Amino acid sequence: MIRVLLADDQALMRAGFRALLDAEDDVEVVGEATDGASAVDLARRLRPDVVLMDVQMPGLDGIDATGRIAADPDLAAVRVLILTNYGLDSYVFAALRAGASGFLLKDADPADLLHAVAVVARGDALLAPTVTRTLISEFVAGPPPATPTAGQDVLTTREREIVELVARGLTNDEIAARMVISPLTAKTHVNRAMTKLHCRDRAQLVVWAYESGLVAPRRR
Repeated sequence: MIRVLLADDQALMRAGFRALLDAEDDVEVVGEATDGASAVDLARRLRPDVVLMDVQMPGLDGIDATGRIAADPDLAAVRVLILTNYGLDSYVFAALRAGASGFLLKDADPADLLHAVAVVARGDALLAPTVTRTLISEFVAGPPPATPTAGQDVLTTREREIVELVARGLTNDEIAARMVISPLTAKTHVNRAMTKLHCRDRAQLVVWAYESGLVAPRRR
């Protein structure tokens, strides 16, 4: 059973998500929050598997709420899926940096929402879709950080190559095909890199890749 917490200040939006999720046999909506502060509080009390987090909410917004959840060691198993109205929402990369495991457009098909919840609940990040690659390209297109994040030296050459492909939006299967290795081997390298860099999931690995300077944003 996947336990979901809904965080959105619009009652109609919450009702729609609840109706969809409650119709599934393996999903349970365990609570609803109307702002970021209550989302953090309910996450601590209810320990959901996934928080569907709106960005723009009164008081504490979704990005800051995500950061508080991701920074709490007691909530290490809680994954945040950001909800956004626009495919190029300027808040999305900030949300990934704060610790979100991915994002979903509010007008996504019901099947896409259910898939996203399942993907994030099992510990993966929702980073493969083309729209996510576009977001990454858009919002890391600024200058690289003046002081790159340390950590590249802990990775092997193969792990650095694979992290770069993850940051470009490739799935494990695509990485395996590119590097002529098995998908299981690709997944193993990805997991080892996340462990070494203390990244909780692939989303954090992408953020690290750009902020460390390992991957340079493509210029248009």
